Amino acid sequence: MSGLVIKTVETLRVKWRPEDPPGLRSAFVRVITEDGLTGYGEASPMLGGEHSLGIVDRDLAPELIGEDFHDNAVLYDRLLHKCVKLGPEGAVTGALAAIDIALWDLKGKALGLPVYKLLGGAWRTRIPFYSSIGGNARRTVDETLRVVEARLRAENPAAIKIRWDGDRTTQDADVAGDIAKAKAVRKLVGGDFPLAFDANNLYSVGSAVRVGRALEDLGYIWFEEPVQHYDIQGMGEVARKLDITVSAGEQSYTTQAVLDLIRAGVRMVQPDIVKMGGITGLMKCAALCQAHGVELVPHQTQPTLGHMANLHVLATIMHMTKPAEYADPSGRMDGGFVEPLRPEDGHFTLREAAGLGLEVNAAELEGRLARP
Repeated sequence: MSGLVIKTVETLRVKWRPEDPPGLRSAFVRVITEDGLTGYGEASPMLGGEHSLGIVDRDLAPELIGEDFHDNAVLYDRLLHKCVKLGPEGAVTGALAAIDIALWDLKGKALGLPVYKLLGGAWRTRIPFYSSIGGNARRTVDETLRVVEARLRAENPAAIKIRWDGDRTTQDADVAGDIAKAKAVRKLVGGDFPLAFDANNLYSVGSAVRVGRALEDLGYIWFEEPVQHYDIQGMGEVARKLDITVSAGEQSYTTQAVLDLIRAGVRMVQPDIVKMGGITGLMKCAALCQAHGVELVPHQTQPTLGHMANLHVLATIMHMTKPAEYADPSGRMDGGFVEPLRPEDGHFTLREAAGLGLEVNAAELEGRLARP
């Protein structure tokens, strides 16, 4: 029994480059058992992940010491309800995500199996991805085309999503300009190439419908978060008025929040594994989506541990209707890992290695730690 027991839970605030602001850091958790087995997980890095990692340090880690890491589902619910009055939306489920991913990594390593085997097996281990290209609110049409063309050449993705990443305190700032960029990208890639448009919550309902109809004419396959994420009724209204698939859920942290979107009329949901409770949380969401006939296309912007955890879940989904997200790669995190997973010909191929299948360079991470 002693080998199954959690001995330590550590939080790692990783600053990849000296000049990186908190938003470009990674928020990792390391769980070590009494016999020295180590599992790694990741929380959302919003504001450096400091809030989630603080919850791990103060509220979750003491409850995990001495527990059997195989009991991750019981631990998940126990810890969620211990902290439920803090939300439970946001930092709490991000903290739980990091812990949960680490415990699944441990289980796989203990059994010598990849996580997807523990989840019931893979329908596929070669998973197509789409290039998720951010920052286009600040670019001209020509600048947008240059960055899209560069990602096309470098990655050969199965699809492309252009993201706006604008100022969420401003709505409808340049609707005509946004449509012009969407038209230019369509012309660049050709009529049959799959395209998606992520508004990042920048429109009113009326403008969202206008942009959505333009995207329908241009043959875009989905329209992501057209209005503020907390405007559930508005999101549903846009979804019901348009033929293009409207998606949302990047800022949904529980299955109940995802269900609210589905009931409002959203037919494609995009929760993030490092925000909504890790592998356990996303698997619950997969069952919810299957029961309601809704597409599950998880949001995922973290290129290392979160990315690997997401791919293991996607491998197990029978109806994987869209590619996985691959967002704005920079390579700055590569030194923290031994042979990080690389995109090849528009796909990521999961390894048969135990756990998440991503070996951590612990010494490198230690040298990059930022202090809280």
